[in-house]
Amino acid sequence: MPLNVDAIGKKIGPLTKDYTWKDVILYALGIGAGFHELDYTYEKRLKVIPTFSIAMIFDFFREVAAASNINIAGVLHVGQDIIFHNPIPPSGTMTTEGMITNYYDKGTKGALVAAQSETSHSTGKKLFTSIITLFGRLDGGFGGKNAPHETLDFPDREPDFIVVATPSPDQPLLYRLSGDTFGLHVDAEFAKMVGFEKPIMHGLCTYGFACRALMTSLTPGEPETVRRLACRFLQALYPGEPIKTLVWRTREGMAVWRTINANTGDVVIDRGVFEYGEIPSAREGAREHKHLNHLTGDNLPTSRTKEDRPAVDAEIGELSMVKAIFEKMPSIFNADAAKDVDATFQFNISGEGGGDWYAEVKGGACKVEAGVHPNPTTTIKMDAADFVDMINGKLSAMQAFTSGKLKIGGDIMKSQLITRLFKF
Repeated sequence: MPLNVDAIGKKIGPLTKDYTWKDVILYALGIGAGFHELDYTYEKRLKVIPTFSIAMIFDFFREVAAASNINIAGVLHVGQDIIFHNPIPPSGTMTTEGMITNYYDKGTKGALVAAQSETSHSTGKKLFTSIITLFGRLDGGFGGKNAPHETLDFPDREPDFIVVATPSPDQPLLYRLSGDTFGLHVDAEFAKMVGFEKPIMHGLCTYGFACRALMTSLTPGEPETVRRLACRFLQALYPGEPIKTLVWRTREGMAVWRTINANTGDVVIDRGVFEYGEIPSAREGAREHKHLNHLTGDNLPTSRTKEDRPAVDAEIGELSMVKAIFEKMPSIFNADAAKDVDATFQFNISGEGGGDWYAEVKGGACKVEAGVHPNPTTTIKMDAADFVDMINGKLSAMQAFTSGKLKIGGDIMKSQLITRLFKF
């Protein structure tokens, strides 16, 4: 059956999941934790490994697969991004709601299914946002648009940290008890049917190993300071094969990483991003972040004093009207950063002085117009007063995002381009 285009944008959930300390520890054991990490494996002083969040939304994965009509015989999980808004408590109930956001046609190679979800705890706190990308090897050629091209630069030097681990040959049998019971990871006959010589590691299990490696290197003993973990899954890994997670610090609170097969040198997980530091909403009276996550800090203005702003701010001045901001955008467009960009950013600004505008970027050129674009790549929704404050540095994008004042829809990953394209 072809992909179900009617599923795009339709609400999935709410999906609820109860969990206890035993579930938290079972997950930790499933991704290789042991006696050397009692903070994650002993209930007396239990902390939650952030990627436990994935175990709580396996039902969402299944709902996405079912709603999209993706061919299960050819499905692979190829991309994962998690943005953390509050630390995960060691027990409670999580509620998840989301939707399929887009399909991308890779022709004879297959198709991509993108979906986003938001998960909250029974305390009422928003815990995390998940962005997943599934690849259907048997679903391409439906005539849809291709996926946007994305790159991530790695430093031209040796990694700052190299963490070696060897998953058990039986690792998938333990990991699957946390909820990912897909037959590819346990059933030899099924694995051979879809092209593998035997069951493979769950990509998300390797992702958990990588999270432990990153925390050991950058946030030892402080899982509550993990703010974002993103990556692309490239190649299959067989259980028992050793891995190395390579970590490069790029600036305060941010690192890039990849995981390789230690035997072959093949990259198993690539284009990894790890952001860390105190989450603004996690503690009462916490100071604002200076470095924001992929969804906000790299694509919308951060909160800065006038003295800290780049020289271009002096040219723009403090804009008091939404209309004036959009009228100014063409003059601060960075054409050099837009050579390979083909995207349309829709801004829906509500409240007094608001309205609808879109910025169309293609072939190194930019067009900003009032109105609603028929097929935007990314949609940004804000109240007019909040939008003006954010542009003028009075409201941080992270604070706006975590408080719900800033909402990003459509191809969320494309939103990272905005601050590269426009020199606010």
